[in-house]
Amino acid sequence: MTQFIKDYVSSCQQCSRNKNIHHMKFGLLKPLPIPNGPWICASIDFITQLPLSNSFDSILVIVDRFSKMAVSIPTMSSITSLDLAHLFIKNIFSKHDLPSSIVSDRGSLFVSSFWTNLFQKLKISRDLSTTYHPETDGQTERVDQILVQYLQIYFSYHQDDWNTWLPLAEFSYNNSDHSSTKQLPFFTVYGRNPQIDSVHISRHSFWKVINKTTIIFHISLFEPVKTSKVPNRHQEPPPPIIIEEEEWEVSQILDSKLKRGKLWYLVEWKGYSQDPERSTWEPTESLNHCPELVKYFRSLYPENPGPISSRA
Repeated sequence: MTQFIKDYVSSCQQCSRNKNIHHMKFGLLKPLPIPNGPWICASIDFITQLPLSNSFDSILVIVDRFSKMAVSIPTMSSITSLDLAHLFIKNIFSKHDLPSSIVSDRGSLFVSSFWTNLFQKLKISRDLSTTYHPETDGQTERVDQILVQYLQIYFSYHQDDWNTWLPLAEFSYNNSDHSSTKQLPFFTVYGRNPQIDSVHISRHSFWKVINKTTIIFHISLFEPVKTSKVPNRHQEPPPPIIIEEEEWEVSQILDSKLKRGKLWYLVEWKGYSQDPERSTWEPTESLNHCPELVKYFRSLYPENPGPISSRA
């Protein structure tokens, strides 16, 4: 079962395309002391400069250093230290008690006089990271990367719906074995595994992956990719072999624009959903054979450029 899961994860095309590459650094680090229980010590950080999604442009991430459980809260980059305190009370204190220490970087909110005085009143130890040494808060930085990678895979082309995917990203992380504790953060805190549906994998023939290589790259730009051996594993079918004239099928419409008074649509082609560079801008007359897809796109994004009749 363990080898099956490793094969399944290591051969995921979406993970290979979106996850960061990590290599062990040289030198020795002095680790922070291990807490005695859940939510005794937490770390906190922000994910900023995100596309607007329901008026949110940032994520507040708080991680329990004992269980590795993460709490992700959509917020705005313009919040004050008072707003931060309210978010902390609402999402952490009311559910997990008050931690005795909090690890953070030296962001303006975390070193503000209000935040400092609040910690003194509540007798919370404030552990600030050393300048140019983000590894102090590396645990939260790593969770930030995992959440962003998840959102990159599932949010829409316009990147304006990530806040709706954030709770699922948080649950997915908390329901995954952590490399240091060897168990689920969810189980460490609650003493049980979450209830999820069982999925039975049926045995079917799997796709043979054929890569079309037409451009030469230096070997340093490549990372090895493992082909899935899991039966019934969904993989993008290889492009068809063209004998005469090429034919393309529209998968979905991603965007629209006006160019010199003419309406164009950004088209994702079937079989190339994992390769955004294959999407092309096409004039309206090229999509006369798929009016349903055009109508569906207009219903999702009525504010985008469209036919004069639909904007009148």
